[in-house]
Amino acid sequence: MRKKIVAGLSLALIAGLALSGCSSRGSDSGSGSDATIKKGDLIGVALPAKTSQNWVLAGAAFKKSIEDAGFKADIQYANAGSPVPDQQSQISGMITKGAKAVIIGAADGSQLTSQVKSAKSSGAVVIAWDRNILNTKNVDYYVAFNNYKVGQLQAQALLKGLKEKKGNGPYNVELFAGSADDANATVFFNGAMNVLQPKIDDGTIKVVSGQTTFQKVQTKGWLAQNAQSRMTDLISQYYSGDTKLDGVLSPNDTLARAILTATKAAGKENPVVTGQDSETASIPLIMAGTQYSTIYKNTTEEAQAAVDLVTDLSKGNKPDTKIDKTNNYNGVKTVPAIELTPVLVTKDNAVEAYKGNDTLEKLAKAGS
Repeated sequence: MRKKIVAGLSLALIAGLALSGCSSRGSDSGSGSDATIKKGDLIGVALPAKTSQNWVLAGAAFKKSIEDAGFKADIQYANAGSPVPDQQSQISGMITKGAKAVIIGAADGSQLTSQVKSAKSSGAVVIAWDRNILNTKNVDYYVAFNNYKVGQLQAQALLKGLKEKKGNGPYNVELFAGSADDANATVFFNGAMNVLQPKIDDGTIKVVSGQTTFQKVQTKGWLAQNAQSRMTDLISQYYSGDTKLDGVLSPNDTLARAILTATKAAGKENPVVTGQDSETASIPLIMAGTQYSTIYKNTTEEAQAAVDLVTDLSKGNKPDTKIDKTNNYNGVKTVPAIELTPVLVTKDNAVEAYKGNDTLEKLAKAGS
């Protein structure tokens, strides 16, 4: 969940949070694929359904980057009604068409084992994009923002916002996570809990509902209506009368807005709510102080990083990759990764953070 179109291609690899912190240039753990790629070859891009703004932006970003690099693009979205079988079929079709690289933003990273095996057998390079592909050795590379860091930043923002808006604790807080079929969702949540659990343990934060495990707080399909319904139920059960709801950990902007809709309807109108993706609908809310924060993950930068990786391979170069078990272990292997750096955005730094992105910078300036 993540990001917006903006010029500029910063590919800073973050050093924090890795267990090993090492780079790889073709070692056993870091080598990707021996596949041969040349300019003019077909590059397949399989994306999930268009359930959030960032996925819509991703298709356009990939098309431009692939064509500018001299390759042919086959970009397909899964259908929201049947995302897994749809994406499985699309990837198989890309292989049949002769794609030399397949870039996959997985609808469900646990259900693509046979497809990525077939891609590898065909000689294609397999690149997991934005979301890791789970429980398979047949993934060559992973291109994504450091999603454990995203979770940490969200939790840090929540604590900072609570202090600013609510004074000294303890604070009543509820937790939300993304969808269990998205490999990133647990990484976001684990990163956040790395920061929040000590505060829960020492009593600074009280999760009134007692729901603190990923299984309890996940949001199926990343769907706004599911988050809004759960928030409504939580308020009804645990926050009746004058019981305050001070803050909510939300994993992305779509869910943040749904949570805020529920809290407003229930008369709990001023909680500190986090987010992610810098969606255009959330920037005015952040500038108005309604939503406290978001995370900026530049879609164009992320798409370009994957295409740059393919370009390097076409030139016979071994890309610099990071071996980061905390962030990039898929259950079978730690996938060699290009990690990009997420940016925490609040009202205070929004104009600077979005500099160069005409749309987001304009929204931020309008509310400043």
